[in-house]
Amino acid sequence: MGSLTDLENYAQENNIPIIQKPGIEFIKECIKKNHVQNILEIGAAIGYSAIQMALVDEKIHITTIERDYPRYLEAVKNIHSFNLDKRIKIINDDALNIDIEGKFDLIFIDAAKAQYIKFFEKYKHNLTPTGIIISDNLNFHGLTKNPEEIKSKNLRALVRKINKYRDFLENNQEFNTIFYNIGDGIAESHRKGA
Repeated sequence: MGSLTDLENYAQENNIPIIQKPGIEFIKECIKKNHVQNILEIGAAIGYSAIQMALVDEKIHITTIERDYPRYLEAVKNIHSFNLDKRIKIINDDALNIDIEGKFDLIFIDAAKAQYIKFFEKYKHNLTPTGIIISDNLNFHGLTKNPEEIKSKNLRALVRKINKYRDFLENNQEFNTIFYNIGDGIAESHRKGA
């Protein structure tokens, strides 16, 4: 049996971004409160958040997608070490290149920040009528507040895309979104009227 601390240490030592602790605690509470059983995660990394979500309740099933092959292999190993192979299905591919069957109570977006709008638009059709879409890293280490102060051109462009996604959520005709300053900034989106 693996340990979550081992995964946290591995992520830190190998510079792999995983969700901050307050963020995953928020999601786990959301899962309990809404009796979530089927989850789609876009961006598995090393499997840390999928494992955390699966451990909330043994009825939970997760499909998670990771395009980076070494991270995918690490996630497979970690999921196996927690004996969660039957409840977490991991796919090694780009989430924009594949189609996923089925409906999910929760969709968790935590992958390439520049693609968040595309992920949201593509996978909202896989959401149950009362389902929730949660997006992480919307504060992006506090950089989204003052993008003009960022020296790196690439980083500034990325932060602009994150802010564009925030605008997309705020002005969405189909979904209501609540923004939380938890972890690295979380958005929780529900269909209007749900």
